[in-house]
Amino acid sequence: MGRLEQVVQEGTNVHFTFSAPFVEELHVDQSLAHDGVCLTVVEVNSGTYTVTAIDETLQRTNLQSWAVGGKVNLERCTRVGDRLDGHIVQGHVDTTAVLESILDLKGSWKLAFRHQRSPEFMTVPKGSITINGISLTVVDSSSEGFSVAIIPYTWEHTNLGVLHVGSTVNIEFDVVGKYVARMWSHAQSGEGMS
Repeated sequence: MGRLEQVVQEGTNVHFTFSAPFVEELHVDQSLAHDGVCLTVVEVNSGTYTVTAIDETLQRTNLQSWAVGGKVNLERCTRVGDRLDGHIVQGHVDTTAVLESILDLKGSWKLAFRHQRSPEFMTVPKGSITINGISLTVVDSSSEGFSVAIIPYTWEHTNLGVLHVGSTVNIEFDVVGKYVARMWSHAQSGEGMS
């Protein structure tokens, strides 16, 4: 995780400065996912780095709610040849969702989320979903929401453990599922793919 150290507004852009354990390894122009949002490093200093979010990103994600001192999940870009230990996550957030409930199962936690209804926002039980950049497996699924089960390691090493009912999170749906949903939608409407 990284810690948000500074927020600076410049026109419609917002610059976020973070501290993180691997700052010395970063360089300008590198991609880094922050709670699942792919952002480009624009400045590296001693112990901190800065990324910039444009208006499009701010409108589609929960970045507007970030505050100094908050923790975000960080994931560096994959090297060619590395293992993919989860599903394919691009860092291209589709929408946000609201945490509706947290069920403590005495060894794991079940979190239920609600999102806006859209033919392209599709989940299936045992399918993949990305919450704040974390690759997870769907437990229950509906057209407007889903639930996930969280193991202790994930609870302790990500910011899921500090969420509360009403928290807004970034959601990236499975890329394969998005293509299937779009093709199905176009087939039903008689339109071609565009």
